[in-house]
Amino acid sequence: MQLTRKFLLTVLQGKYRDAYPLLTSETRQRLTTAQFRTDSRVLYEQGKRFGPRITLYKLGFRFGDDQQAHPFYQFHFASDTLRAKPQVLLDVSFRDSTATQVLTFGLVPAPQKKR
Repeated sequence: MQLTRKFLLTVLQGKYRDAYPLLTSETRQRLTTAQFRTDSRVLYEQGKRFGPRITLYKLGFRFGDDQQAHPFYQFHFASDTLRAKPQVLLDVSFRDSTATQVLTFGLVPAPQKKR
């Protein structure tokens, strides 16, 4: 969880050069620095909208394309805590529970109740 927080806070501060080495080697092979900057910019923009403070929302395991269970962490913006459900979640996954580098990351819409 500490690595996830470090990675997300680095991206939210726009320090892409510092965040890029925190990715796994296979993710860096798939994602050039320019692509990483573009993908991270979405998170950065949301950080500007909601503020840079984040709070753990959910953690667990999900199956990847390789049919392996990968641990994930989802954070939400602290300013979004007054809602019943957050608007967006910052999602980060790892290869396994002992991994020290980020496998995937992104911004996902939080599930909302139907009215």
